[in-house]
Amino acid sequence: MGQKINPLGLRLGTTQRHHSLWFAEPKNYSKGLQEDQKIRDCIKNFVRDCIKKNVKKSIPSDETIISRIEIQKSIDVIKVVIYTSFPDLPKFLRKGKPQRIKELQTNVAKGFHSVNHKLNIAITIITKPYGQPTILAEYIATKLKDRVAFRKVMKTASELPIALGNTKGIQIQIAGRIDGKEIARVEWIREGRVPLQTIRAKIDYCSYTVRMVYGVLGIKIWIFAGEE
Repeated sequence: MGQKINPLGLRLGTTQRHHSLWFAEPKNYSKGLQEDQKIRDCIKNFVRDCIKKNVKKSIPSDETIISRIEIQKSIDVIKVVIYTSFPDLPKFLRKGKPQRIKELQTNVAKGFHSVNHKLNIAITIITKPYGQPTILAEYIATKLKDRVAFRKVMKTASELPIALGNTKGIQIQIAGRIDGKEIARVEWIREGRVPLQTIRAKIDYCSYTVRMVYGVLGIKIWIFAGEE
């Protein structure tokens, strides 16, 4: 029987780094994890709600807004870095009186268990969004909800990163009651090389869940960007 492991956790310290950087005593570790989750959920909900209300025409239906959120905690400062594929997000958050980014900071600060922290929010724009597995998974989920044939969706999604030229291989897997069949199964496709057992390989990975009318489908994506 094969022994499976998360490809990101396997490469920590070599080609992969933590998305949360902080230190806590064992008794406060669980509080830190819960706080990180609250910060991420609050930012995602706030940004998506504000953009949907104000700039609906600027966002395609198959494009996710936030790829990932990195959190760095020090003694009195919490730095949050938002990686997004929406190029106008920095301008959008600085509009209004008061600025929306200050409203976002206030909403996020409510989830802290410590009131002595300052919150700094930075935004990084992703120039090639389809090279990110989270964005690809959102694209596949949207197409599946629109009842597009899953094989066509997988084929198109696997060709997008290769066409950009920033990836050397991609593997996509969909599991569950595909097309509403009574028996669940696993379907996958691979383009190029995806060396999952090579530690020095730069593998980006995500696991995504999409709720369909007939049940839940699981989407897994591995993207190989090269070797160190």
